[in-house]
Amino acid sequence: MDPQDHARFRDFVDARWSTLLRLANLLTGGDRHEAEDLVQIALMKALGRWRHIDDPEGYVRKVMYRHQISRWRLRRPHREATFAALPEDVGVADGTSAADLRITVGQALARLTPRQRTMLVLRYFEDLSETEVASTLGCSVGTVRSTTHRSLARLRSLAPELDAPSRAAATAPNSSLAKGAHT
Repeated sequence: MDPQDHARFRDFVDARWSTLLRLANLLTGGDRHEAEDLVQIALMKALGRWRHIDDPEGYVRKVMYRHQISRWRLRRPHREATFAALPEDVGVADGTSAADLRITVGQALARLTPRQRTMLVLRYFEDLSETEVASTLGCSVGTVRSTTHRSLARLRSLAPELDAPSRAAATAPNSSLAKGAHT
């Protein structure tokens, strides 16, 4: 790699590291170490092809999605995270409701299977269409629809407060998950 390509790669990593780490954190269910590994693996793969990549961020994101899929296809023993019960009164409007919502969504996402979590992250956090998700994951649009539907149902059962109308209106008026959007 010539010095100019090396500098471009370094600038890309400096500029996009935190965004890529946030995405990896969602894909791995909140496991910080797994998220860092996922970003590093994607960046290493990008480094080897850096000269030939037109859209570095798109390439790295796609590598992250596909590597995460490979992880859940390996069928390693799944470690399920356990969490304390949520307090009864979660709708208190004291300025922390947005933070509470982020924590609740993060905890519920962590309890989904990696496949379910990946589908929801791509559809609702990355805002990809069903066709784009299917193309990215190498599956059919029908698989994306059915998995997303089941994933949302499980997410709602794990965190029923996400469907509460008063909480949804108070904390995230434009959130498709809070409104109960279906695919």
